Amino acid sequence: MTTAVGIRPTSMHVFCAVLLVAILARPLLVDALSVPVLQTAATVFVAVCVQALPFLVLGVLLSGAIAAFVSPAVLRRVLPARPEAAVPVAGAAGLVLPGCECASVPVARRLMGQGVPDAVALAFLLAAPAVNPVVLVATAVAFPGEPRMVLARAVASLATACVTGWLWQRFGRAEWIARRAAPPHAGGGRWAVLAETARHDLVSAGGFLVVGAAAAAALSVLVPPEWTEALAGQLVLAVLVMAVLAVVLALCSEADAFVAASLTMLPLLPRLVFLVVGPAVDVKLIALQAGTFGRAFAARFAPLTFAVAVCCAVGAGLVLL
Repeated sequence: MTTAVGIRPTSMHVFCAVLLVAILARPLLVDALSVPVLQTAATVFVAVCVQALPFLVLGVLLSGAIAAFVSPAVLRRVLPARPEAAVPVAGAAGLVLPGCECASVPVARRLMGQGVPDAVALAFLLAAPAVNPVVLVATAVAFPGEPRMVLARAVASLATACVTGWLWQRFGRAEWIARRAAPPHAGGGRWAVLAETARHDLVSAGGFLVVGAAAAAALSVLVPPEWTEALAGQLVLAVLVMAVLAVVLALCSEADAFVAASLTMLPLLPRLVFLVVGPAVDVKLIALQAGTFGRAFAARFAPLTFAVAVCCAVGAGLVLL
């Protein structure tokens, strides 16, 4: 007598089913996406995913390398013992570690798992996508006649990371951060640990990247281009609007400078705010943080980061631009 064995569907089964449905429904999808608004949204969705995915992979590989090869004792030797002094060190580490906001989330999670204070890991999370060499070079290329923009972006972004880290050290609570269970360590040595950790973090963060990219695509088609033209003579309003646009458009930090440079009708200060706020807080990053650290964390950290980033960008812009 044969006993029926239930088969539990996995993510691979779901992916294959969705792919099959997409192939069979291709004529209907082509007709549906022929609407210009949907074409724009689809383009933004694909662009966000394509821009972010390589750096997300870089981040999870670095996260796996930290889990496999970096012990808590090494981290304690590198970082100052006092969190207040370790925060700017973690911020300065972003200068030498290229990556975008998607890459920094799993790395920050791994640092916390290795015993690094939360405020220190969060300072690195904010600094890495904003002050790394790739971003600064891209900003210099986008603003060839304005070297002050590169300096102002670096100073404001580093200040955002440090100030937010210090504020979290002073007022943050450990229970606000969900301690996700660490992925099981595979047998076979450090390389197996690296592979298993990277696979776990990629699957975990990738789903929230898709959710955030979908939100960014939906919101991008709701912002009329005429609005930016009307802001040229209203500096305060332009700063606020550009800060909000940075959140909802969710551009990759390696590409946002070219978008800001194209907005020639606006003064440099609102565009600097756009460049500082975007890598620190946007819809896809909020989704990634909520999935990695919990919704209670994201509900507190995102508004704090937004306020600090706007203030630091305005302060740096008034002094340096």
